[in-house]
Amino acid sequence: MVKVIGRNLSMELPKYFQDFITLSLSVIIEALPFVMLGMFFSMAVRVWLPHDWLLQHLPKQPFLRRALISLLGVFMPVCECGNVPLARGLLAKGLTPAESLTFLLAAPILNPVTIITTQQAFSDDTTVLIARILGGFLIANLIGWIYSSTRQDAMLRPEFVASCKEKRDNSNRLVDALHFFKHETRTMMPALIIGAMVAGLIQVVVPRETILLLGNSPAWSVLVMILLAFVVSICSSVDAFFALAFRGTFTSGSLVSFLTFGPMIDIKMLSLMRTTYRRTVLVQVSFLVVLLTALLGLVVNYVF
Repeated sequence: MVKVIGRNLSMELPKYFQDFITLSLSVIIEALPFVMLGMFFSMAVRVWLPHDWLLQHLPKQPFLRRALISLLGVFMPVCECGNVPLARGLLAKGLTPAESLTFLLAAPILNPVTIITTQQAFSDDTTVLIARILGGFLIANLIGWIYSSTRQDAMLRPEFVASCKEKRDNSNRLVDALHFFKHETRTMMPALIIGAMVAGLIQVVVPRETILLLGNSPAWSVLVMILLAFVVSICSSVDAFFALAFRGTFTSGSLVSFLTFGPMIDIKMLSLMRTTYRRTVLVQVSFLVVLLTALLGLVVNYVF
């Protein structure tokens, strides 16, 4: 039991409060390096990348274009939370909101760090690795295609759109870089902290025993692991080893759903994405990802 000791004061913190602090801090500590890396990438993209360079080198055909965008994570192996500031930079350079969603959903799964850790954790079960890679690619591109027919300016928060239209003096790129980094820090850090605190609170409130009780059902196990992925908000670069601990209790399909859903949508990720996308878009995308990752898990359970 942790004790808080001051002058003439000794107080023991309740265990649930200790757990809340520990879990919240663990999410922040795990995500912070990747958020910072993503902000540096975003800063570089917005300040030093020539304005039309990215658009000129992407295919014109929409399906090929989104497919290539979904593979950008191979070259920029940033965790999901770091991809949000990076996606903001890419949006400012000309990607459409639908294309940025494709990148955000695919990049945390289709990057070398995530692929290697998944292969190491499930080295004797290639089904999990292949289903995660193909599932992540297909779901991201399907959602990107769905939103490509939506009015693009209606997907973004007005505050973000206004920040993209700011005119900066390109004669001093270092000053511009510091300006963007300061703006991203003030936007991302509160979102990260709030998301981590909500994730920590839910993990304290929801009994782990209730989750484990449903682990052997081919259908219920998928839904339970999707819920668990949403709550624990663990980084995609290490989530395979976390999922490995449930291998003897949960079905393979449920583990695939966990490993696919978590990098795309979790509490921390939604809090960060809220800085850029409108609430209605995030609710719709979350619902679609739940349906598609659940379908993926059921296919693995019943077909393989």
